[in-house]
Amino acid sequence: MRILLVEDDEQAAAYLVKGLNESGHNVDHAADGQVGLDLAVSGHYDVLVVDRMLPKRDGLSLVRMLRADGNITPILLLSALGEVDDRVEGLRSGGDDYLVKPYAFAELLARLDVLMRRNQDKPADRRLHIADLELNLLNHKVSRAGRLLRLQPMELRLLEFLMRHTGQIVTRTMLLEQVWDLHFDPQTNVIDTQISRLRAKIDKDFDKPLLHTLRGIGYKLDENP
Repeated sequence: MRILLVEDDEQAAAYLVKGLNESGHNVDHAADGQVGLDLAVSGHYDVLVVDRMLPKRDGLSLVRMLRADGNITPILLLSALGEVDDRVEGLRSGGDDYLVKPYAFAELLARLDVLMRRNQDKPADRRLHIADLELNLLNHKVSRAGRLLRLQPMELRLLEFLMRHTGQIVTRTMLLEQVWDLHFDPQTNVIDTQISRLRAKIDKDFDKPLLHTLRGIGYKLDENP
């Protein structure tokens, strides 16, 4: 397991790094919240162990920043603040577990194992991509070429369906039944309207169009039609 430990107490950090390494894990250590955030964003970790009280950026702020960015790495928060309200605040900030100091090292190991098992049970694919278009399934953010696009709920549902069928022809019947949950009505123009709005947002200001209309057949989301 690759672990990022964010802990400013040198003695506590040395104890944890030694214990985790001896338990067969690879550990990177950050001594303040800003370095911890930078490492968490740039590295690929299986789990983060984050102290709540940190210099430069506190642990809860670090967690909130990661979650807002769509980072789903499991996070174990450590803190001497053990009241119910403190634990609730930690979990609501985006932490997956909360361990109160002082703690037994064996319990910390057990909690890390639980977080890893829980994470392995989740679907691995949390982002959909085609070319430079990305849909984050966790926070429903859509971006193209790094630019954030603001889509309405129905546009998001339509885009997700098209992205899950990238390169495939999607008929009007498929869209009505699986996106709108309606029986096919050849007179409805709801699809034309939504396709037009979606195309205006994901294609209009970009060089390469991705959403294509196949007249009399349906639609296709494809980088190379």
